[in-house]
Amino acid sequence: MDCSIVYIFTRSLARGVFRGAFDVTVINREKLIEDGPAVLVCNHQSFLDPPLIAALYSNPIHFLARKSLTKSACLRWAFPHINVITVDQARPDPTAIIRFIREVRQGKRVLIFPEGSRTPDGEIKDAMPGIGLILSRLGAGIPVQPLRIEGAYDCLPIHSNKLRLRPITVSVGDPIPLTEQDFNVHGREAQRALGAKIMDAIRALPTTV
Repeated sequence: MDCSIVYIFTRSLARGVFRGAFDVTVINREKLIEDGPAVLVCNHQSFLDPPLIAALYSNPIHFLARKSLTKSACLRWAFPHINVITVDQARPDPTAIIRFIREVRQGKRVLIFPEGSRTPDGEIKDAMPGIGLILSRLGAGIPVQPLRIEGAYDCLPIHSNKLRLRPITVSVGDPIPLTEQDFNVHGREAQRALGAKIMDAIRALPTTV
């Protein structure tokens, strides 16, 4: 189910928290892809990022997340209810890739953090090579929309458990112009090139109005 009671509750809670406790600015909100298939690619600043992005959308979205997060019993229970696809970063995970492709081709929007983990210093890092491989399985024709978060690192950095109430900006970009050649990747260098193109599009998004 795309919109379980758990998803509705957590998204409503996230909206209330971000509206009431954080000064969130959304640049180009009107560009959000609300319907139809799409891959949403975003930099990863903190644990606030997934609920922040989910709260922006009227309709449910899906997420690609590290399988290692399921070591937490709470997250292991919650993930199936909040549209999370877990992927094993330590080894090839064809099951996760197949599910990701199926969800997108069925008209879902799936959020990916190409860096693979939270930034250690607030800066945008390079994409993991596996992102190019995952996207190459889709082929051209599926919109890949860049999103950029700024400020969430200051609220909850990777090296701290202390939440700070600081301003957060989310910038929404037009779909990245990718061709069939971009998706036709063979080998690590080609995968890295596709990942670099994705990250360049994210870095290019404005962080001020």
